[in-house]
Amino acid sequence: MDKPKHHIFVCASFRAQGAPQGICHKKESLSLIPYFESELADRGMSDVAVSATACLNLCEKGPIVVIYPENFWYGEVDSEEKVDEILDALEEGEACEAHIIH
Repeated sequence: MDKPKHHIFVCASFRAQGAPQGICHKKESLSLIPYFESELADRGMSDVAVSATACLNLCEKGPIVVIYPENFWYGEVDSEEKVDEILDALEEGEACEAHIIH
């Protein structure tokens, strides 16, 4: 893949000390990654990368998803329906206001 047009980061609560400790991991944020990847493939969005990240320090709003280069930060992304809404907005070049962190 060439340089991605968008990069989706999913907080996995990893800490420098080792084991994940935050809310995102406890709310199974990593299970969102295969769904993101599958849904992106189904939509033909091959120019989007998905990665797990270390703790993004917004545990009270977790699971956190960030999309770059747009700098869209989403909170409480805990279902496939929310992922779909975020990807629908991304396809339109917009933020998904229902889940964005202000």
